[in-house]
Amino acid sequence: MPAVRVFSLYAAQAVLFDFLLQISCFVALMSLDSKRQEASRYDVACCIPPSKKESIPKGEGILYQCIKKYYAPFLMNDAVRVIVIVLFTSTCCTAIAMVNKIELGLDQKLSMPEDSYVLDYFNNISAYLSVGAPVYFVVQSGHNYTDAHGQNNICGSNGCNVDSLLGQVFKASQQSNGTKIAHLASSWMDDYFDWIKPHGDHPCCREYPGQSREQFCPSTMNNKTCTSCNIPLSEGRPAPDDFLHYLPWFLSDMPTIKCAKGGHPAYSSAVVMKKDANNETEIGATYFMTFHTVLKTNKDYIDALKYAREMGEQMTAMLHPNASHRKFKYKYKNMIKETDASNYRVYPYSIFYVFYEQYLNIVSMTVIQLSTCLAVIFVISTLLLGIDLYSSFIVIFVIAMILCHMFGLMYLWDITLNAISLVNLIMCIGISVEFCSHIIRAFAVSLGKTRKDRAIDSLTHMGSSVLSGITLTKLGGIVVLAFSKSQLFQVFYFRMYLGMVLFGATHGLIFLPVFLSYIGPPLNKAKLYEHQTKHLELEDSSQGDVHKQNDTSYGHI
Repeated sequence: MPAVRVFSLYAAQAVLFDFLLQISCFVALMSLDSKRQEASRYDVACCIPPSKKESIPKGEGILYQCIKKYYAPFLMNDAVRVIVIVLFTSTCCTAIAMVNKIELGLDQKLSMPEDSYVLDYFNNISAYLSVGAPVYFVVQSGHNYTDAHGQNNICGSNGCNVDSLLGQVFKASQQSNGTKIAHLASSWMDDYFDWIKPHGDHPCCREYPGQSREQFCPSTMNNKTCTSCNIPLSEGRPAPDDFLHYLPWFLSDMPTIKCAKGGHPAYSSAVVMKKDANNETEIGATYFMTFHTVLKTNKDYIDALKYAREMGEQMTAMLHPNASHRKFKYKYKNMIKETDASNYRVYPYSIFYVFYEQYLNIVSMTVIQLSTCLAVIFVISTLLLGIDLYSSFIVIFVIAMILCHMFGLMYLWDITLNAISLVNLIMCIGISVEFCSHIIRAFAVSLGKTRKDRAIDSLTHMGSSVLSGITLTKLGGIVVLAFSKSQLFQVFYFRMYLGMVLFGATHGLIFLPVFLSYIGPPLNKAKLYEHQTKHLELEDSSQGDVHKQNDTSYGHI
């Protein structure tokens, strides 16, 4: 999907620049700020030396103390832990049940400010417009329109096949609530057959007497000397040569009161006449136009496009009876190219298809994109956590829960799935890593006796950083979006970003510590061995100092 690709390239460059600035400029500024603190200078007026040097108080912050003394012990209470697991599990299951109810599309009203006059136009169109968009069923070059078999597969009048192209459109129009096809398609072929027949004193097909067959007498010419075209018909159909010869006359003839079947206004662009390799005239691509029903919602437009595609596949299979085992799928990159006579297709086109094309495969695209992101994060987390597969699986599990809650939020807050929301979901995966990885890393290196002790230790040391450095800073920037006049910003940025931060913070600071206290990764034996070795070395060094002091005292005696 182009939108996701462009966003990913832009985000990758932003992350790269951010990383380079952090390891260069940010570190330098932090070192200068540390020197300022050591010199007891004020942060606002750092150039003014202090009157007297004051010692900088060193100690634990208020947020750290609150988490250590109150929040962590409360969260690790046995009853509270059970409630947390039940609550998050039930809400996650509820959110999963809502996933298939999320609507697809992007309402064009959201692109307008709330006070825009264009909203009244959209509302009036939705309320009063009583005609749908035109749809064209295009037959690619290669079909033989001159013989009876090829004509019967297309036309919709008497003698045509029941499952012809026009017959299938007619059947679809009888079930317009489901197919979104409102009327029978206009057929240049059926009108051409009526135009070519002699009708009373003023036939449609006329030519100048005594002239060659190239001299066409239009129906708009009130010339009584023009005579009817002498065309031999078989069951109302002309011979192949006559079919190709008189078709340009029909396409150039204007309808009048006496001849209403002139095809120039309706079909002048519906038939492409071209020359083959032998410089002989043949019929290229053609189209047959009908109308969709009145479409108001995104679901209506998507269903109309989907069923029109299915009709195109059925028509293609009908025109290729010897290749019925083949599955005709649409690849629109090659659809407009000329095809050989054995591989031509029928495909639908309407003006709004280009906007709703993405929604035919956006669900599968969403699954692929999110799964790929989770797989990449799993590999990176495994490497950065010291090849700790256990911890990496927990990271992916918690991020997947956050995603499920985001889908539930989208359903409850009327956020549709489209390219914008898909980009936000991918961002949600990246942001969720910040809420989870720090807590899990602190738990993995903790040397507490039990999982519960290690969970308290990790929450105490990293909880304040996650809350103040990630949660509160992001909330400050997101709240501003709530006051935007753009509905697009309010829906797809304020609502979704707010959900990312709140779900990420609650999962990282509430669910994850409790989850780790039950089935967190086991104690790191290498870290334990390193800690015990250092402890023994400290004990040996302290005992050695004691012996030296005793020897010195005995020497004095």
